[in-house]
Amino acid sequence: MMKKYLLLFLKTYLLFILIFVIEKPLFMLFYHDIYREAGLVDFLSVVYHGFQLDASMAGYLAVLPGLFLIISLWVKPRIMKPIVGFYYILVSLLISIDFVVDLVLYRYWGFRLDSTPLFYLKSPKDALASANWTTNILGFLFILLIARLLYYIFQRFLANKNVAPVLQKQKLYIALALLFSTALLFLPIRGGVSVSTMNVGKVYFSDRKELNHAAINPLFSFFEALSFENGFDKQYRFMKAEEAKSVFATVVDQPASDSIPQLFTVKHPNVIFIVLESFMSKDMEALGGLPNVAVRMNKLAEEGILFTNFYANSFRTDRGLVSIFSGYPGQPNTSIMKYARKAQSLPSIPKSLKRGGYDLQYYYGGDADFTNMRSYLVGAGIVNIVSDQSFPPGDQSGKWGVPDHIVFNRLATDLDKHQKEPFLKIFQTLSSHEPFDVPFHKLENPYLNSVAYTDSCLGVFIERFKKTKWWKNTIVVLVPDHAAHYPQTLDQRSVERYKIPLLIVGGAVKAAQRIDTYGSQIDISATLLSQLQLPHDEFKFSKNLLNPASPHFGYFTFKNGFGMVTPQNQYIYDYEGKAVFLNSGNKDENKKKAEALLQTLYDDLEKR
Repeated sequence: MMKKYLLLFLKTYLLFILIFVIEKPLFMLFYHDIYREAGLVDFLSVVYHGFQLDASMAGYLAVLPGLFLIISLWVKPRIMKPIVGFYYILVSLLISIDFVVDLVLYRYWGFRLDSTPLFYLKSPKDALASANWTTNILGFLFILLIARLLYYIFQRFLANKNVAPVLQKQKLYIALALLFSTALLFLPIRGGVSVSTMNVGKVYFSDRKELNHAAINPLFSFFEALSFENGFDKQYRFMKAEEAKSVFATVVDQPASDSIPQLFTVKHPNVIFIVLESFMSKDMEALGGLPNVAVRMNKLAEEGILFTNFYANSFRTDRGLVSIFSGYPGQPNTSIMKYARKAQSLPSIPKSLKRGGYDLQYYYGGDADFTNMRSYLVGAGIVNIVSDQSFPPGDQSGKWGVPDHIVFNRLATDLDKHQKEPFLKIFQTLSSHEPFDVPFHKLENPYLNSVAYTDSCLGVFIERFKKTKWWKNTIVVLVPDHAAHYPQTLDQRSVERYKIPLLIVGGAVKAAQRIDTYGSQIDISATLLSQLQLPHDEFKFSKNLLNPASPHFGYFTFKNGFGMVTPQNQYIYDYEGKAVFLNSGNKDENKKKAEALLQTLYDDLEKR
């Protein structure tokens, strides 16, 4: 008897998965004009890579049937039957509406279904405006037809028929087995037990956007967006729109009045970004920080270009990466990286360099699916991604994945081989992230010790790289993703919490120098692309740090708050507490500018 109940539960889950799997080739066949070049391998790849989202969504839908089976052990069939039937009617309608609406809207909107249609429900005319009446009527009929078909399938295969009465002493054992089986749905729903939870970005696998879109489960995409969408253009309102526009115009990059000094010996050097997990200025003696921590960075500062008044834009990796590579400020209460469609619309350094003929590659010892990172990278044109799964299981010895020295060695080994020039390589370190479990023992404090470890790995890599033929035509950009919360007594709202190093070294650097201009991660894109003589107009929040005509400031956000720093004024506002945390020096210098920047950022976030 127990076997029959467990098989019925399993059949329920697998049937939901099968329905979602079938949707994918149907979607691609419907849009045969978009997928006309797709072969059998592409169809299979879409199904394969999209399976995990299908399994996750099926898990959500199978939870209630699992509980219904448990309840049915004690409740009479005449009571349970209409309840279960009503649930399958709702599920049939939900899946059919999701499938048809997504099918209709994709041609017009160019992205899989998310919560956007809900914002049009206040105006039915606008809700149906993307399609003609014929399409709308046919769509409605197809919704009813598919819903009826699905309900028939559920009734035909999942109805708990002809099950003999269960003996009283068996009920508890069957209930416990079903409860355990239902609890196991947590694994596909979450996406396993890794640090990254299930998200749309996990299915991104190709540099062809349409294949990534086909792999998405639209029902999952809808609920994911619904859980995050907050009406961004209604948040962080400080002034009227016209005033915000006027003030924002004073904080953006300006036309250069003087010539911009050239920092590099070649027009298009190879570029290696090393994004240093949780490093901060406090780690470098050269920036007034602690001695004997980032000793290799200190040494490199003597031969490179060191920016001495530089700030992280946020406090999390997902925000930091977008700030660095897209010149897009971190948000205080959300992250654009979590919205695959919005993040896909961002400009980025990799995109710009790819258009300029650069070959792209990304290295990370952790899970590239964490916080939708893969979808952001693939959207930026990076499909060659080396991550934790690229290493043997024995190398994945850290909490977050593969320790930095192993990934540095992989990068160095790859650079010993033939390279297509010019190239952009990005290495995101991870070992200096909590819990700081590193194979290195030098300093007593775990955080500082982990920084010293990654710094030592960096030093070994640079010395090895200097011996290659690529060194003379390469710049290495060293920048943290964000600063650490060190020491623990440091207030999260303090200026010191966001001060980080920006250091550029390499054989293509003309001369060592210190640049004291105030800036933040969002300014890297305009500064670097200007040096490479590539356009950067689409980076609306980024400023060229070497342009004397542009305003220069450090800008950062923290949980529900923001700050702006210039030589004349340090202004920090705690939005949650509705209070000014710091306003030193010229108290009228930064308040309006910081408010206008954040308000404009959320207006932009809403439109993407």
